[in-house]
Amino acid sequence: MAVPTELKRGLRLPVIASPMFIVSNPDLVIAQCTSGVIGSFPSLNARPQARLGEWLDRIQAALADHDARHPDRPSAPFAVNLIVHRSNDRLAADLEACVAHKVPLVITSLGAQVEVNQAIHSYGGLVFHDVINQRFAHKAIEKGADGLILVAAGAGGHAGVQSPFALVQETRAWFDGPIALSGAIATGRSILAARAMGADFAYVGSAFIATEEANAPEAYKQMIVEGSAEDILYSNLFTGVHGNYLRPSIAAAGFDPDNLPTSDPSKMDFASSAGDAKAWRDIWGAGQGIGGVDDIVPAAELVARLAREYEAARADLLR
Repeated sequence: MAVPTELKRGLRLPVIASPMFIVSNPDLVIAQCTSGVIGSFPSLNARPQARLGEWLDRIQAALADHDARHPDRPSAPFAVNLIVHRSNDRLAADLEACVAHKVPLVITSLGAQVEVNQAIHSYGGLVFHDVINQRFAHKAIEKGADGLILVAAGAGGHAGVQSPFALVQETRAWFDGPIALSGAIATGRSILAARAMGADFAYVGSAFIATEEANAPEAYKQMIVEGSAEDILYSNLFTGVHGNYLRPSIAAAGFDPDNLPTSDPSKMDFASSAGDAKAWRDIWGAGQGIGGVDDIVPAAELVARLAREYEAARADLLR
């Protein structure tokens, strides 16, 4: 397993905080990076598109300021998520902004394009592509991705159905580059488990929804705190792509969680609507790991808790 040196800088934990539509914002990314994990956000969260450059300026300035004041504990890198799909009419403009700001890590989703990878590589940036199976994993690497994000069963938002054990095992059989594993990871012990399985990073999302910096309604945050794996429902109704959502939010939007119709995948829209309810705004995504989240805290406190649990789990294994 080879992790690029530029991604190790400032890491307190082997964690990439996953980019969450609407939820991830500059405040959260800055808090994540300065706490010692790789923070990220979807480019689509910066609206209108011109705000993306402003967000990147703000994040880079804040991290540089932190590093100047704390040379002994520099910030971790940050990442931007690009939706590489024909429904995203902002892709070219968002990619241009990432290149202009030399974003260190770009996470691509819902498609892999050689041209996108080449643009990021032109200034020395890295590209990780998220995948749910081996077919997509091979395609991503063939098209020039540097690393893979394996989205296993139980991950929040758009997710796969394969066991993380199988997904990592089969990927490691042919790929020795950097791998991040996603799927119900919300504790330090599960971060260590991801490393033990062969991943370089744990990809943590839902736990960060229940943080003070997250751009999420208080009801959403509280639903994360009060929920468990049984409250997660897998459906493709809301965007055309299967994903995991909070059952109570589906019911609150007027749907019967136990009798959801299916959607036409060919009409996929990342931010589509189902009736009067809009995916992500009203229908809230989350992963099966939310049972490990007990309260709403600052992101730095969450990272500190994960670090304590991670070290305790390592110590237990050495006994």
